[in-house]
Amino acid sequence: MDQKQHHIDLQPGDVGRYVLLPGDPGRTELIASYFDNAKEIAYKREYRTFTGTLLGEKVSVTSTGIGCPSAAIAMEELVAIGADTFIRVGTSGGIQPDTINGEVAVVSGAIRDEGTTSHYMPIEFPAVADLDITLALRKAAQDLSLPYRVGISQSKDSFYGEVTPERMPVAKRLHDRWKAWTDGGAVCSEMEAAALFVIGSIHRVRVGGIMLMANIYDKRETPEQIAQFEREFDINNPIRVAVEALKTLIEADRAKAKS
Repeated sequence: MDQKQHHIDLQPGDVGRYVLLPGDPGRTELIASYFDNAKEIAYKREYRTFTGTLLGEKVSVTSTGIGCPSAAIAMEELVAIGADTFIRVGTSGGIQPDTINGEVAVVSGAIRDEGTTSHYMPIEFPAVADLDITLALRKAAQDLSLPYRVGISQSKDSFYGEVTPERMPVAKRLHDRWKAWTDGGAVCSEMEAAALFVIGSIHRVRVGGIMLMANIYDKRETPEQIAQFEREFDINNPIRVAVEALKTLIEADRAKAKS
């Protein structure tokens, strides 16, 4: 019987229990370069997968595409073939005005400002990250001496609703809601975490998130300013945090299995 999953084109044995989840298929190869003996396993639609090892344990990276609908598909199918520990690795806009370009956000929960999770749970149900993963990510950021903050993300469906809200017919609503997220202390805005957290809760698997943040209030226009921003906004930083966190989780899981 063919057990290959329809969208991600993977079957049991293709991935480890530990999976990193970027959105961009182009980032999977970079993330896989942090693994040992990584090989590309599948590439179908927006879903590209590499599998290798960390500390001798099988680990994988699968891209999810942009947004909660495609991320939900990836999560469902990865769980179906045996994965149980996930870290979303992505980029985001910093919600707080004092965000430092290149600062990382350890995402502890997500605002369900999207439509996918309403097909899973009532809106009152929170989208919360796994505590062990959150603590492992925080420790990794500290050990790597990277600027970070722990907090809530806004998971939305419209990228341009965030970056150019003034041109939308519902501009006032978008501005009012953004002020609410800011005043409430949310740290970043991205497009996948809520679905991953809610689906992870339903399936009883562990899910966390680490986001590279850009200060969206910092408008840079000259070539020199843009070049400086690109130096600050280094995608390797959240990847390094995620990889170090995975090592912590692998060691903790091994210790627990022996006890």
